[in-house]
Amino acid sequence: MLDLGFVRGNLPLVEEKLRQRGADPSAVLKNFAEVDARRREAITEAETLKARRNALSEEVGKIKKAGGDASAQMEETRLLKEKTEQLESAAQVADAELRTLLEGIPNLPHESVPVGTSADDNKVEKTWGEIPKFDFTPKPHWELGEELGILDFERAAKISGARFAVYWADGARLERALANFMLDLHTREHGYTEVLPPFMVNSNSLFGTGQLPKFADDLFFCKDETGYTPGVYRENDHWLIPTAEVPVTNLYRDETLEASRLPISYCAWTPCFRSEAGSYGKDVRGIIRQHQFQKVELVKFSKPEDSYEEHEKLTRAAETVLERLGLPYRRMLLCTGDMGFSSAKTYDLEVWLPGQNVYREISSCSNFEAFQARRANIRYRPAGAKKSEPVHTLNGSGLAVGRTWLAVLENYQQADGSVKIPAALQPYMNGETVLRKREMK
Repeated sequence: MLDLGFVRGNLPLVEEKLRQRGADPSAVLKNFAEVDARRREAITEAETLKARRNALSEEVGKIKKAGGDASAQMEETRLLKEKTEQLESAAQVADAELRTLLEGIPNLPHESVPVGTSADDNKVEKTWGEIPKFDFTPKPHWELGEELGILDFERAAKISGARFAVYWADGARLERALANFMLDLHTREHGYTEVLPPFMVNSNSLFGTGQLPKFADDLFFCKDETGYTPGVYRENDHWLIPTAEVPVTNLYRDETLEASRLPISYCAWTPCFRSEAGSYGKDVRGIIRQHQFQKVELVKFSKPEDSYEEHEKLTRAAETVLERLGLPYRRMLLCTGDMGFSSAKTYDLEVWLPGQNVYREISSCSNFEAFQARRANIRYRPAGAKKSEPVHTLNGSGLAVGRTWLAVLENYQQADGSVKIPAALQPYMNGETVLRKREMK
């Protein structure tokens, strides 16, 4: 969420940044200026009437002490009290309207973000690795997985429906190996602390990281006694997490951190659950877009002046996974029209998939600046400062395990249908070097 004072004092800039995002400022800001003026006017008038009441109270006291009649002054005081209460109520109504408007304003793009309208305007920052060359036609992962007997869509559909998968034998082991490899790499080499959070969160948590209220349709709500009411954020309802970003970021909701602790870096393996609302017809083959998938998430809490340096470090940590696995990728700087609601700057890492002859996103690494911290009330106290201020939060996939799984299959496939196991994963696969065909159970 943006700071009220910043939006009030920089409306033309906010409007321009919204246009850069492809949004209509009048549709997002609506009657912000009018509501803000109404709120401030009510507050100012209420303060003026309070001052008048205080003066009258002193006057009443003096009149009574002198034995005089203060009934006129007392009546005026009563009327002023009623009027003040009406003004304070009006200010509270306007304040709630302003907060609702602020909640709907996306984060403003950082100055280094290229202006554009779609993914076509994203900027290639770097490429890494050699695109593999095959003397046969490479297959997509859904064919490889089923032929190897390690991936089963038919039984998954029987027990859960579309957009689910069952991993068999070496397929399941490979998924687990990838998660363990990523966690070990980030904790041992990149200085992250591993945390295992709950896989269900409440509405307050989803509001804090920006998924609610705007993206409720993308989430799975657990039917509690109360149900979900838009705009009402509870501590006693439950949603399945769309990403570990939500519970890990909210670890410090409503807390003030000491500056000496920053930056704080956490990594977490969790399943992720997404309804994929609006995506039907897209990526229907394979495991690119699932209702349930696993991910290793990287989350940072940083001082504002350090957050962009930490953003680069976080992105490099995610890139290292791909490099250790020998998977070709490119880093994309997302343009203003392709960024997420809460992000100020995002890099997407896209891995090469020879079976589909395309680069696919495998990680998004974002700096949210103070946007999430204001919503979740996560603050820190700068050294020597009397007042606390919002931290900067960052997160990125380090990596999406399922998409890494399929990238390994497609990049390391052999002519006989087997798949080589990258050297970095072999210790996690009991020393196996090749995935070979086995009968589906």
